[in-house]
Amino acid sequence: MLKVAVVGVNKIGKLHCQFYHQHNDTELVAVCDLIKNRAQQMAETYHTACYTDLEKMLETEEIDIVSIATAGVENGSHHFKPAMTAIKAGKDVLVEKPISNSIEEAREMVQFATHQNVRFVCNLNHRFVPIASKGKNLIDNGSLGALLFLNMKLTIQNPKDMTEWFHMRALHPHSIDVMRYFGGEIRRVQSFMTKAPERNTWSTVSINMEFASGAVGHLTGSYDMSRIHPIEYCEVGGTKGRFEIDNVFERLLFFPHNRDEILMEHNSIFSDIGSFHDTFLYRFADFIQQVKKGVPPAEMNASSHDALAVQEVIEAAIQSQKNGGEVVDISNVQGKSNV
Repeated sequence: MLKVAVVGVNKIGKLHCQFYHQHNDTELVAVCDLIKNRAQQMAETYHTACYTDLEKMLETEEIDIVSIATAGVENGSHHFKPAMTAIKAGKDVLVEKPISNSIEEAREMVQFATHQNVRFVCNLNHRFVPIASKGKNLIDNGSLGALLFLNMKLTIQNPKDMTEWFHMRALHPHSIDVMRYFGGEIRRVQSFMTKAPERNTWSTVSINMEFASGAVGHLTGSYDMSRIHPIEYCEVGGTKGRFEIDNVFERLLFFPHNRDEILMEHNSIFSDIGSFHDTFLYRFADFIQQVKKGVPPAEMNASSHDALAVQEVIEAAIQSQKNGGEVVDISNVQGKSNV
């Protein structure tokens, strides 16, 4: 049994606790939150140790994995300190997205984890659903041929106006990670953004992308839509065919160029995915399995390197918007460093 501690147990942190508690290969041994009552409530729910001091928890408890679900500005500003503390203690770490809302802090965390040789991954859960795996297999086995384009849409309703860039940094680690998962490294971006009436954040965005492979892509994102209707769509096209994924996990359609029939794969009513939060099951299960197998840090799925690469693209899109829609090379993102 892998022993797990969850840091930050509000909202998403509660889901972390739930899924680690339910998994057969993990034991939730401790929770930690700066708000004592919040930590006590989770500790009582799962009959586990309770802390408000992370360093004390790491000194006291036997822990293999630290799962960080703190939030902060743009849902990422409170990740740095607990992540660095857990990495320093030699623990394997899973952090919520975004890895950080600060690109400098994100780079420092990734560099430190590499130096410490610990597993450091991010909860980029959209890529872990079975339908996404099916799409990835179609690409890897050559069914799509050479990739030509990727179109992505992620739109929900979120009325929060934390900062100008809240929408980009808080939401689009998911969409850009899915695009990188299917299309590989992104080389250049160009963005155009707008604010809905009475909003402070750039709440709807249109981003053009060029991949290192030569494929092109486009992302439409918005915090001004509805959660009632489908929120995510992905289309990947190549020289031999294309596929579409509807609403994260609901359905995949494959359109081969040389056949009349269409391949459809849909989410069964008997599957583990009944709601969006159930996608965490697949992400956490993959992480747990890789830790148990002893997969090297550099080979972890949805690693901190992937999360950092996503943030580099986001910062390039922000830079493009600031500069009137100029094309920005990812390698020229301000302050970029090699990790």
